[in-house]
Amino acid sequence: MRRLLVVNADDFGRSAGINEGVAAGHERGIVTSASLMVRWPAASSAASYARAQPSLSVGLHLDLGEWERCDGDWRPVYEVATGDEEIGREVRSQLDRFRELVGRDPTHLDSHQHVHRDGLAAAWLAAVGAELRIPVRASSAVRYCGAFYGAGAGGEPQLERVRPEALARVIGALPVGATELGCHPAARVDLESSYAGQRVAELGALCSPLVRAAVEEERIELCDFRAAVRQWPP
Repeated sequence: MRRLLVVNADDFGRSAGINEGVAAGHERGIVTSASLMVRWPAASSAASYARAQPSLSVGLHLDLGEWERCDGDWRPVYEVATGDEEIGREVRSQLDRFRELVGRDPTHLDSHQHVHRDGLAAAWLAAVGAELRIPVRASSAVRYCGAFYGAGAGGEPQLERVRPEALARVIGALPVGATELGCHPAARVDLESSYAGQRVAELGALCSPLVRAAVEEERIELCDFRAAVRQWPP
């Protein structure tokens, strides 16, 4: 009847404000893991923090592009790779860059805006996950929970979903087994994004005494991906 929880911060390395948020969430809150975007200028400082914090598991956040909702349609903000061979090269390139920065293999794999859940990226990340024997988000025994997210299906802000009370309810409803809770904390807004102010609100909830109390009352075992995998190997 154990309930293990990996609280994983996406977009690590994308900006200084996000790096500061991940660090604060790990040191003062319930963040136990992070996913590194290796293509961004702040990736080096994120990796430096990760090397100094062995308690934080770090995975690869594959970055193939970003899309925003505009006039009812999803439009690209930027795109890195599109074709099958191009995506394959990019996956390997970002994995190599991760190893250069962090000095070890990732503890898990996922992707920016979940592009690996279907399409061409899915097979590539599945192959790398099997090769490294590490979990791929939403394709392993570690269940993924995306309920702690401050935007609706159309990208509209929904701050009520990232308040401490909302996060405490999510924690209270966790099932038996291992769960990854996705989050996107930042200490300040320092990048142009449709998901910006919500990041600061997320950090407040992740560091809230109310949320910490919910973890303790529900007897949730906070852990990183390494501990989760020991219980449920990929």
